[in-house]
Amino acid sequence: MQKVKNISIFIVALLIMLVASLMFVGCGENENQIRLNEVTHSIFYAPLYVAYNLGYFEDEGLDVTIESATGSDASMTALLSGSADIVLVGPETVVYSQGTQDSPIIFGQLTQKDGSFIVSRDKIEDFTLDDLKGTTIIGGRQGGMPAMTLEYIIEEAGMTIGTDTASGEVNLRTDVAFNMVGSEFVTSGCEFCTLFEPTATNLENEGNGYVLDAVGEFSGYLPYTVFATKQSFLDEKSEQAEKFLRAVYRGYQYIADNNSLVVAQALSSSFSGMTDQELQIAVEQYLAIDAWCSSPVMSEQSFTKMMEIINSTTQETEYNVTYSQVVDNSIANLIAE
Repeated sequence: MQKVKNISIFIVALLIMLVASLMFVGCGENENQIRLNEVTHSIFYAPLYVAYNLGYFEDEGLDVTIESATGSDASMTALLSGSADIVLVGPETVVYSQGTQDSPIIFGQLTQKDGSFIVSRDKIEDFTLDDLKGTTIIGGRQGGMPAMTLEYIIEEAGMTIGTDTASGEVNLRTDVAFNMVGSEFVTSGCEFCTLFEPTATNLENEGNGYVLDAVGEFSGYLPYTVFATKQSFLDEKSEQAEKFLRAVYRGYQYIADNNSLVVAQALSSSFSGMTDQELQIAVEQYLAIDAWCSSPVMSEQSFTKMMEIINSTTQETEYNVTYSQVVDNSIANLIAE
């Protein structure tokens, strides 16, 4: 009986040691594990995928997983609920989330122009914004940066947003979920929509529309997509956040230093449904409008323009969030040196 008891104690001791060792290993793995949630999966975020596919995160000792959402609001929900460590979202979502417990903070900028393209049902030579008069265009979710930027450029061009298309008003639809814009355009009969790559090119290749021009060509520079995290993550894991942003910055440098076909090949494993030639075209489109930031630092000037767009479009609330409340450039400044 004593022998059995001793064996039992020995087995229990072994189990305790095993659990303790697993917990120790698990803690070590979690320390450098980063769960990224992206607003959608798009070539618009090419520096991120280049960094991922070429092993730049591993070079920094990070284990990064990427999950795609169906809009900035879904990504922010993932961050605030604790199922994501970092999110790639429109900066407006960070503005809307201020006042929550452990409020999100922008610590790096990825894109500096609107990355959507105006797509038409019919082929239009020499397209201008005036071609939108008296038509309906699907612009995405109300309150999202794509829809607000589109509304901004339409009004800046001297047109009126409204449903009276017969009098020349532009009917800007904001009732469609971000990931459903393409299918709604195909089935609804609307004359125009805005889509990101690769969805825009895929829709054209399927014979369902024509890619006309980039919204970013009309809107100019503004902070469009950023990396955000909770303040607590920056406080507790600033080293990991710096490594993450450095790897993405290396992804941008790779794009800047190589031709579009080489970049397309580096992206191919992230877009298995597209050929290298299709990817190359999309890369060239984004290079042509200078979509990607050469520095991850968000300027106060660009933040001010974003707030102007947010508060000048159809919002029920006026937002008075300040630059210092939502932007922390301390890590971005280190990388940009």
